Amino acid sequence: MRLAGSLSLVLLLVFTSEAAGLDIPLEVEQPPTIIRHTPSPVIILPYDNALVISCEARGNPPPQYRWTKDGQEFDFPREETITTGSRNGNFSFHKKHSVQFVGKWRCFASNKLGTAMTEEIEITLLVSPKFPKETFDPVIVKEGEPITLQCNPPKGVPPRLLYWMTVDLRHIEQNERISMGTNGDLFFSYALSNDSRPDYCCVAAFSSIRTIVQKTAMSVKVEKFKPGNYSVEALPVRAPSLLLPSGVQSQKVLMKGEDLELECFPGGLPTPAITWIKMGENLSDRHKMTNFNKHLSISNVDVNDQGKYMCMAENSAGKAVHYFDVIVQEPPSWITEPPRSQLAVVGSDVAIRCSVSGIPPPAITWSRNGKMFKDDPQSNRRVLDDMVMLHKAESKDSGVYQCEASNSHGTILANINVLVMNMAPLMVTKDSLRYAVIVGGDAVIDCSVFSSPPSDIVWIKEDRKISGERFLISENGQSLKINSTEKGDSGEYVCEARNTEGTSTLTAVLEVKDVTKIVGRPQDVQIISGTSAQLMCQVEYDESLRDTFEVVWRKDEEILLSSEEDPRYNVTGGWLQIMNVNLRDEGRYTCIAKTNLDQDSASALLTVLDIPDAPTMLKISDVKSERNIVLSWEPGSDHNVSITEFVVEYEEDRWEPGSWKELQKVAGNQTAADLFLPAGLNYHFRVYSVNAIGPGPPSEPTERYTTPPAAPDKNPENIRIEGSLPHQMDISWEPLSPIEYNGNGLEYIVTYRKLGVEDDWKVVMVKEPRLTVKNTPTFIPYEIKVQSRNSFGSGPKPKSVTGYSGEDVHFWHCRRESVSVPTAAPRDVAVEVINSTAVRVSWTPVPAATVRGHLGGYNVYCMRMTNLLDPDKTVNVSNTMSFPGNRSHVIVPGLKPFSAYKLAVSVFNKKGKGPKSDPVTFNTPEGVPESVPILTISNYQEDSALLVWGPPTVMNGFLSGYILHYHLLNETSLEVIESQETNVTGADITQWKLSGLKDSSRYLFHLSACTQTGCGPPLAQEILTPPTTVPALLNISSHVSDTFAKISWTTREEQEDFQLYVAYMNNRDGNWHFSEAVNTSQKFHIIDGLKPGTVYTVRLMDKKLLANASIFEDVIQTRVKDYQKGAITTQSWLIGTLCAVALLTLVAIMACFVLKNKGGKYAGTPPSRHQDMVPMEKVKEKEDLYPDVESQGIHDELLDYGDYDEKPLKRVSLHFGDGEDSISRDSLVDYTDGEEEFNEDGSFIGEYSGPKYKGSINEPNGLSTVTA
Repeated sequence: MRLAGSLSLVLLLVFTSEAAGLDIPLEVEQPPTIIRHTPSPVIILPYDNALVISCEARGNPPPQYRWTKDGQEFDFPREETITTGSRNGNFSFHKKHSVQFVGKWRCFASNKLGTAMTEEIEITLLVSPKFPKETFDPVIVKEGEPITLQCNPPKGVPPRLLYWMTVDLRHIEQNERISMGTNGDLFFSYALSNDSRPDYCCVAAFSSIRTIVQKTAMSVKVEKFKPGNYSVEALPVRAPSLLLPSGVQSQKVLMKGEDLELECFPGGLPTPAITWIKMGENLSDRHKMTNFNKHLSISNVDVNDQGKYMCMAENSAGKAVHYFDVIVQEPPSWITEPPRSQLAVVGSDVAIRCSVSGIPPPAITWSRNGKMFKDDPQSNRRVLDDMVMLHKAESKDSGVYQCEASNSHGTILANINVLVMNMAPLMVTKDSLRYAVIVGGDAVIDCSVFSSPPSDIVWIKEDRKISGERFLISENGQSLKINSTEKGDSGEYVCEARNTEGTSTLTAVLEVKDVTKIVGRPQDVQIISGTSAQLMCQVEYDESLRDTFEVVWRKDEEILLSSEEDPRYNVTGGWLQIMNVNLRDEGRYTCIAKTNLDQDSASALLTVLDIPDAPTMLKISDVKSERNIVLSWEPGSDHNVSITEFVVEYEEDRWEPGSWKELQKVAGNQTAADLFLPAGLNYHFRVYSVNAIGPGPPSEPTERYTTPPAAPDKNPENIRIEGSLPHQMDISWEPLSPIEYNGNGLEYIVTYRKLGVEDDWKVVMVKEPRLTVKNTPTFIPYEIKVQSRNSFGSGPKPKSVTGYSGEDVHFWHCRRESVSVPTAAPRDVAVEVINSTAVRVSWTPVPAATVRGHLGGYNVYCMRMTNLLDPDKTVNVSNTMSFPGNRSHVIVPGLKPFSAYKLAVSVFNKKGKGPKSDPVTFNTPEGVPESVPILTISNYQEDSALLVWGPPTVMNGFLSGYILHYHLLNETSLEVIESQETNVTGADITQWKLSGLKDSSRYLFHLSACTQTGCGPPLAQEILTPPTTVPALLNISSHVSDTFAKISWTTREEQEDFQLYVAYMNNRDGNWHFSEAVNTSQKFHIIDGLKPGTVYTVRLMDKKLLANASIFEDVIQTRVKDYQKGAITTQSWLIGTLCAVALLTLVAIMACFVLKNKGGKYAGTPPSRHQDMVPMEKVKEKEDLYPDVESQGIHDELLDYGDYDEKPLKRVSLHFGDGEDSISRDSLVDYTDGEEEFNEDGSFIGEYSGPKYKGSINEPNGLSTVTA
């Protein structure tokens, strides 16, 4: 009775509670659990070379594996083609062993705590399907009788498709009379004579194994009902019979979920109709009838679909029926879910229930550790059908219990791990884990605990139990969720787990980070194709996430932009620079700033502006007349810049074939042009578009269009009448161009007569564009007309022009002067200064009688004698200006400011010039200077930059200083946000340090040189200031040899991981060369491949910067190779060398003497008032900057520099800290084109010439040296 009472208690527990699932960490000893195995069945296909059967389990200790085949232990043969897994239960075998491995297999995984096993895995071998070799007698029937041709197809891997075909692979046509069943049999309701044929073949196709097999052909002979021709209606009527199925009733058993398929194939004449009925019920809504209602199917059947179905075949002669008893069964299945593994405390009761269903009801068998487990009333273990009960379970009851349920349709198996133990809490989650979350996000802290019995868990922060509506503890206490985290949530969290066996704790650290946020979003930009585009993205993020922080750029949300993928992209942090933008670059660019915790993104639209595409669909849309047509087209894409005009061009194949010329322009809003064409030509036309960016490519040309010849449309123009000799008149004109001929036989009709005399017109026909009329009176006016004419007629009525015949010429014999030129000079010449470049000159005109002919006008002779900046130096530059007509004053422009001039006036006629007037002298006042030749910005230091410029090449007065305007621009619209002005007082200043600039901003600089009169035109320079991360380089120096230079620097510690580029330019050819990216921590870069004795400009540039903005810039000069180190091989060479040295010594002594007498005048030497400020080292430095090949070796020898000695960079000396920035005035050498220029005294001035200013600089205000 004690046992019966205990059993009642266990049953009560089973029906009132549900065991929880078991998830045991591997740190705890536990029996095996199957986690992976090959499902059944396994079919060995013909093309499988090898087969792998898998079985894998987890457990502690790790499980050992064994296999059974057909219920017997299997010992794997030791062959190379049969392998077993070392860490799992997998095995594999080659296909040659296939027969040996066919059977039912089961895998067992065991350790000391139990054994788990898999369901049976059935391995079958697929034999290639084929029909047996058979011989068939012909099927002989009478016309009107039914026929059945059996297929009996072989089995194979589904899907299997069946066909009836002839030997020549033509399908047997199927219809209501002839149809095929699902088993492949072919049924004829009645036979006709045309059914006779010897090659009925059943064909089976297995697509999964790529196999088609064919049955031996069968012959059918149908005997005619009677001789002669007759219709089917002449055949006797035959009552229905069922060819399939046979009998009156049959049974159909199928499993739940399968598809029900019922077929009825009738015989009879006429062909019987088929009707389907479910007895006592309506057919399911899922039913389908096919194959002329001979096939009934119901998909996915269940128990409601079972019952009795009737098939009825009926025609005019009667009917036949068949009944199907449909029975729906089902294989075993779990009613809810498979039984779950259990963890139990020692001494507790354990109940395992295996709830299954199936039709017929499954039989349940129990096993423990793979061995049959039966009811034992004398122990604490009981088996009651679908339940196992363990009363007061002990540790030895732990193991793997198997429940296997089977019926005629299948088997299901469950492995249930039962672990009976007592254990203190084990922390599965690692201790001291750090969690990070963004402010406002949700954080989840884990505390996975394994224990038996289950633990009570509490969460503690700062010695207080956690509570509050934002803090959510999971039901089992093993996780803590903090909603909408705040900065104050950072800190240590303690998870404490306690049960009857002990207590364990775990500590976790939560760090609440600042959110990543884009504070400066990239702006939409419009960029001209071929230029560079820049987008900037400013980001704020938590500094502690620096190691995981990155900014990436994507185009159109997909393409990741990278400098490695496309060198046109320069991606550095929040900067994106796209070099040489083209139309493919247009799109939306997204800046994504992200850490390992969060990210933010912002987008900007890049619009590319480009020349328009070529027009399309060009055609002659209307012909108004033979020479007046309308040309129309479809515009191409304007690429975001409106088309301003279309240009129509033509090419003709007669006069200039292949040469395209402009014919007409039309407005950009029109798509047609009305063209009037010259005659007699064969044309092609094409059109191109023009927008603000420029002209686009032309369209494809039209087909040829020909205009018929016609009379000329115009007469010659620019008719000129000259009298080069007395009694002679030369008439000339501008001839018509060939396309204006309008036909063959072009000539000109010239008519002329005296003006004001009613004489007859004289007519002359010429082909050349000139005519000389002789024996004319002297200096008499004529009216002349010239008209064009060709083989098809004359041009329009010509207009008359007036001209004079030749003037008289008299000569005095014995070499006396000609009297045909004017004889008198203008008197009372006066000059009135208007401004620094123009004067008003007036005089008293000469008497008419002294002109001696037709007065042509007056000549003004102007000579610039000196530049008032250097009055001791003679210029003597002359210029003559002619002013036609009779006048008494003129305005003379184009004078040089601040200069002394001498001026005279003379009169002229067609024969020559008269005598000059007495000269008049005058001075032009000071003017404004010309533009400065160069402006560079460099040496960026946080909020400052150094501006360096060259003085204007032409000062036009005493230079008083400079005025600098600089404007902060909007990055997108380029509108001015704010402007500032700085006056730089002092003629000698050529650099200025600007402070207070904003980083990552676009600035526009305008610099003008000024005199007392005003300021000259500004030179503009636009820059984009770098972010604060641009490296500041210290202690920059160079090692210069003959063919290479080593540039060295130092950096601050915090700036030792930046990239820069080293660029250099040969000052003679102006071509820049760029290095690969150089890391600043490298401390130096070597430029090799240089030419000896050559001046180079060197720049250190941050790759983010554009144009000529640079971190640093300088000028270096390579040494000249020492050719004197070679041995002197001949005596003549030695003598020549000694003579050359002696000559050079003499020249040097003479040069020193001359320089001493001239007071040390030297190119670029400051004026005398600053002479005491210039040390001799600077003069020596100038000599080093501009050596000739011979002198360079002397200088270097005297200074005793080695090939690798370090020389400080000469152009710029940058000092960081307490020192000030300085720049040598000689730095402008890099702006020359390499040509040497000299003043009249021989001093070299090329160093102050800009690239477009090659004239001499004569002003005394040279650059002075600025010393830090």
